[in-house]
Amino acid sequence: MEIQEKIGARIKELRTEKNLTQEAVAWRSELDRTFMNHVENGRRNVSIQSLEKIIVNGLESSFKDFFSAEAFSKKGRVRI
Repeated sequence: MEIQEKIGARIKELRTEKNLTQEAVAWRSELDRTFMNHVENGRRNVSIQSLEKIIVNGLESSFKDFFSAEAFSKKGRVRI
C-alpha cells in the first residue's frame, strides 16, 4: 500500500470513529471537501501543512496519535 493510501485510510478511520463527515472535517480544516475526498481515497498527495490542518483542526488529534496506527509500524517500512 502506498503512503498516500495509508494516510487516507487513517484519516477515514479517525473520521468515522468521531462520527464526522468529510465535509465537516474539510470545513474544520479550511480545505475543500473534494480535496478531502481525494486525500482520503489515496488519489492525492497531501502537503505537511494540509495534513496538519486535517489532523489537528479537522480530526482534533495529534501527529503522534495519527501515526501510531499499525499501518505506520516499522513492519511496513521499506529499508533503503
